[in-house]
Amino acid sequence: MSSSDAKSINNDFTQKDILSLSQFDRTSLETLFDKTTSIKGEKDLRKLLQILEGRVVTLLFYEPSSRTRGSFDAAVQRLGGRTLIINVEASSVAKGETLEDTIKTFENYSDAIVIRHSELGAAAKAAKVSNIPIFNAGDGIGEHPTQALLDMFTIFEKKKSLSGLVGLVAGDLKHGRTVHSLLKGLSLFENNVIYLLSPDQLRLDPELKSQLEEKGLKLFEIESVTDIPKDTDFWYWTRVQKERFSSEVEYKKVNNKFVVNNELLSLYAGPKTIIMHPLPRVGEIATEVDKDPRAVYLTDQMKNGMYVRMALLSLILSPV
Repeated sequence: MSSSDAKSINNDFTQKDILSLSQFDRTSLETLFDKTTSIKGEKDLRKLLQILEGRVVTLLFYEPSSRTRGSFDAAVQRLGGRTLIINVEASSVAKGETLEDTIKTFENYSDAIVIRHSELGAAAKAAKVSNIPIFNAGDGIGEHPTQALLDMFTIFEKKKSLSGLVGLVAGDLKHGRTVHSLLKGLSLFENNVIYLLSPDQLRLDPELKSQLEEKGLKLFEIESVTDIPKDTDFWYWTRVQKERFSSEVEYKKVNNKFVVNNELLSLYAGPKTIIMHPLPRVGEIATEVDKDPRAVYLTDQMKNGMYVRMALLSLILSPV
């Protein structure tokens, strides 16, 4: 079962898996963002604590994570639920237990499972055997749908629309699952133009690029920072993913070829360009940029991760 086989949301989130941006249409995204806005603006924290009262969500991470695991953990707890955090290295996985058996084990203890895995399609494989909702928190070089949802919500919050945007996506576009999901999401809206900046070895997969263009997303590959247009609504920078390389030498050839610093911002970013990054960063955004009011990766973008995941959990496990 591939992520594209996942059931479409069709504006009914109840007990659905979240495996791919391909499950969403504009209506379901609007419903999710309305719910996110409502939760983010709720002043009565006790009301939020009732939403997942008595629920348990398993966090099963085969790969390292700070923000995704932390924000899912916080999201569950802020909705009154509990989390079961599994240390994979100290579990029966270390003894050779299959993914399917691990999923069948923890579905007995919880109401949903959040999984991150190095294998492309692992989340879909988990969903195939699971009787409870599966959240894809990243499957190899595949997708990271909840990251894209928070990215899109952040853009929507800042720009008041997800149509008619001009954006720049830079870095590791070949392995970047956050990029893959974000572009799929933006392809659902009209008149979006995205410039793709990456080393030749890390360009977006041609097949995916073709699929996105067929949906109406206008994509232009550029080779240098001097090709960055000055009228962009957002920059979405990503790291070169060292863990996807088999050779340290090959990694070093492309790492930090494009770096955001104050000089680059002054030359090419507009006064209303927002600077985004899914994090972690490993040198591709200089720390001097953190103080720029256009930089949202350590503030709005990160916090929205918790709120979007709260909204998803609420809609899927406790619809109202």
